[in-house]
Amino acid sequence: MKRRALAQEGEGPGSMIRLPGGTFEMGTDTKDGFPADGEGPIRRVEVDSFEISAHAVTNAEFARFVEATGYVTEAERFGWSFVFHLLVSEEVGRQVSNVPQGVPWWLVVQGAYWRCPEGPDSNVEARGDHPVVHISWNDAGAYCRWSGTQLPTEAQWEYAARGGLQRKTYPWGDLLKEGGRHRCNIWQGKFPVKNNASDGYVGTAPVDAYEPNGYGLYNMSGNVWEWCRDHFTPEYHRITSDHNPLHEDKGDKRSMRGGSYLCHRSYCNRYRLAARSSNTADSSTGNCGFRVVREANANGQ
Repeated sequence: MKRRALAQEGEGPGSMIRLPGGTFEMGTDTKDGFPADGEGPIRRVEVDSFEISAHAVTNAEFARFVEATGYVTEAERFGWSFVFHLLVSEEVGRQVSNVPQGVPWWLVVQGAYWRCPEGPDSNVEARGDHPVVHISWNDAGAYCRWSGTQLPTEAQWEYAARGGLQRKTYPWGDLLKEGGRHRCNIWQGKFPVKNNASDGYVGTAPVDAYEPNGYGLYNMSGNVWEWCRDHFTPEYHRITSDHNPLHEDKGDKRSMRGGSYLCHRSYCNRYRLAARSSNTADSSTGNCGFRVVREANANGQ
């Protein structure tokens, strides 16, 4: 794969980077992977050229969509969303009466949605350049229809995230802290009780934080999970095509990539390039957002 791509300037869902089509080695067979997630077997995959946003959709960009359309997210319609326990205020925390079984660090917070990501006493006024969160797969699809884009397929996402590198663990190489520098926004400390925030952030970071990968794309590891177009299956690498793979069987879960600021090697080592996860299409959390793609022929190119 080529290491560079041409940036496309202009309005819309952030700067779009045009990537030439090509082949790459997708997935992993290493011991760091989660076999139950279907991270392998590794295989050669070909994708056609496409454009991808240089960063996740921001609060400011999503606000423009809402202002133009009046769209109401699913978290707003449901009246609640999941918020990580260390991010809520004491007052909001006292009002929480429900937590999901097995993951008590997630709180069901009434009034949490993209404009109030930690609950009704929070806002995003100073976080216009942070990724929008509490966005379901269905919400992301609505934004895509408005902006003339799509969610990336898992193959497009991983091809782009690798930035021209082959068989590497992260977008920059195999060492998490290359040269002793933090390269992504993940958890440091003892999960889920203490985040040392040595990477500079407890929650989300600006979408252009840290250095971009070889294609000029930011935060392909960490910060927020990013929805993909595919319906999730652990059999993905065994049943999808080697050319523009896309899994569209109507299961109840959708694919997510990239990990988030809550990922830690002791619990969720899924900020690796080949890592996969999923959630239902109507689910929203304080650590999940999205970026978008545009097929190269959408503009007659």
